[in-house]
Amino acid sequence: METNVLNPVPKKEYQRLLELTDLNLDYSNLQEQFSDLTKLAAKVAGVEMSLINLIDSFTQWSVANHGLPVHQMPREESVCQYTIMGDEPLEVEDLRKDERFKDKDYVINDPALRYYFGIPLKTPNGHNLGALCVLDKMERELTAEKVEMLKIIADEVIDRLTSIRELSLLKQKLDEEVESKKKLSHDIRGPLGGIIGLAQIIEQQGKDNNIKDILELAEMIQKGGTSLLELADEILSEHKEKNNERVPKSYEFTLNTFKDKLLQLYTPQATSKDIDLTIVNESKNAGIPFSKNKVLQILGNLISNAIKFTPKGGMVMVRQEFIKDEEQNFLNFVVKDTGDGISEDKVREIMNGQAKSTNGTNGEKGYGFGLSLVMHLVEKMDGTIKITSQKGDGCKFDISLPIH
Repeated sequence: METNVLNPVPKKEYQRLLELTDLNLDYSNLQEQFSDLTKLAAKVAGVEMSLINLIDSFTQWSVANHGLPVHQMPREESVCQYTIMGDEPLEVEDLRKDERFKDKDYVINDPALRYYFGIPLKTPNGHNLGALCVLDKMERELTAEKVEMLKIIADEVIDRLTSIRELSLLKQKLDEEVESKKKLSHDIRGPLGGIIGLAQIIEQQGKDNNIKDILELAEMIQKGGTSLLELADEILSEHKEKNNERVPKSYEFTLNTFKDKLLQLYTPQATSKDIDLTIVNESKNAGIPFSKNKVLQILGNLISNAIKFTPKGGMVMVRQEFIKDEEQNFLNFVVKDTGDGISEDKVREIMNGQAKSTNGTNGEKGYGFGLSLVMHLVEKMDGTIKITSQKGDGCKFDISLPIH
């Protein structure tokens, strides 16, 4: 496949993004799981630096690094965007001599990169989620043996990404079983209390009427009920809640922690365009846990999209709310920007999943899949999305997601 075209897009880009999204990864929380592999890759290649990069609709996320403390960059600025185009490794012996990269900041200025070698991170389904790459400040040439070893490391990256997802799902399932046990303990506690109370009444009546058999029966009922009640209390004591709020699990956010995560991930993108990114929690329920499943991908794509289409010096605001109801809980989000806005025809295209790629206000490359992915994820979660915009007056996305 041709990789010399500026900002290329894989043929099955939408399917590739769906598979990446299904991993449900937190890009800022993977360094520990992969740092050994980046260090090993650099050592095998005999270079200074190594990265594990995952590429979504807008951004290249360096989820693990060795020798180069970079965490993200716009997708259109990366070298790995070309690596994911094919099945074979991509080698650039001198970035200064390649028209695609010679003017990039990381070539002209610090760290003044020269050499790049990247291996696609291909899943069993045939989609390249990103790349394992090694880099250096001087020209290099890797032997066939070193390339084969790097391919083995790349396969291990994919295996670990899959394992992380499977372990997360398993932990969630186990915790759900614990919650079921906890609920069962609550459910049986009431009837047991009633049994014990009834036994106490029978016992009192037996004493008043001096009926020995009834006294013995009442004592047996009371002892059995008390024993079961103690067992229920023992189960419940393992899951005591602080201030009636459950402690979030590893696969859960609260609105407070979600706000911190969004700021951590997307403030660098906003800062690079001098855009004010503001996130506000409008809920007294900001400490209630909810599943991380897909919410980071939904909001992340909307925030990246808003930053992309907001001119320098503008603003992107996110409002978050947790609506707690007896029948159904909801997460409500509003993402609003001060960009140029979009026409009614464009809104209809997005809602019908027909959005086409357009460039951002700073010339950022548009890939045309971010909003389609958001629509898909919201629908998959049985949620709703509303787009309000007028040309020249910014754009607002209202999302409501039911929380089970």
